[in-house]
Amino acid sequence: MSATALLIIDLQNDYFPGGKYPLVGIEAAAEAAAGLLRAAREKGIPVVHVRHESPKVDAPFFGKGTTGAEIHPAVAPQPEEPVIVKQNVNSFLRTDLDEVLKSKDVGALVVVGAMSHMCVDAATRAALDLGYGVTLAHDAAATRDLAFGGSEVPAANVQVAMMAALQFAGAAIRPAGEIAAEWRG
Repeated sequence: MSATALLIIDLQNDYFPGGKYPLVGIEAAAEAAAGLLRAAREKGIPVVHVRHESPKVDAPFFGKGTTGAEIHPAVAPQPEEPVIVKQNVNSFLRTDLDEVLKSKDVGALVVVGAMSHMCVDAATRAALDLGYGVTLAHDAAATRDLAFGGSEVPAANVQVAMMAALQFAGAAIRPAGEIAAEWRG
């Protein structure tokens, strides 16, 4: 396998302002992801979209058939770009993502999306486990404030911790603009 693909994870309406579960910095992350998407399309790099969908319409977010579960217009797929629908945190779990990537001779991924501490983390680790080379565009991923043990953890700290952990796990962590510039050559 030799090709690189852009993997866009869960950039869906519910994560944006006015949605059911808005993330900190989601608009800037989507803008960076959209820049990578444009560069990938210009270069002919395969693009695969992942969309999370809860089986229940009344889910807290990403309810089946809701506008909130739709991919955000900033990174809307083109007809020839596969959209993998998942119901788990890990984009590879109980989906055909690995088969789709293999059918395109993909051996490396550039990952963008949301949430950094959940689905981006799980997909990145699974991809590494499956033998893919992974680059994560850190500024094209977003998260939210979290809490643990009575302490509030600001989204910026969550993001830094996740990027450090994924880099330690073997992913390359780079800014989206730098990757896009390389693709534009």
